[in-house]
Amino acid sequence: MSGDNGQYECACHREFAAIHAKLDRLDEAIRGNGRLGILLRLDRLESAEAVRSKLLWIITASVLSLAVAAVWKLVIGG
Repeated sequence: MSGDNGQYECACHREFAAIHAKLDRLDEAIRGNGRLGILLRLDRLESAEAVRSKLLWIITASVLSLAVAAVWKLVIGG
């Protein structure tokens, strides 16, 4: 009976060590640990998307303003 207990304890120890190693790799991927991690990459993507969105609105407003000015010039003739 005590042999079985030692066998289970050894198996559990190996499994916990494997799970711990996997968690360490996931933590390193998320935080980066000296390299770019997923959190930093996600933050940069969100920042780039915010800039792209603002730029798209500026371009859309400029094109719309030019179109209105062109139509106004055709209608008024000035």
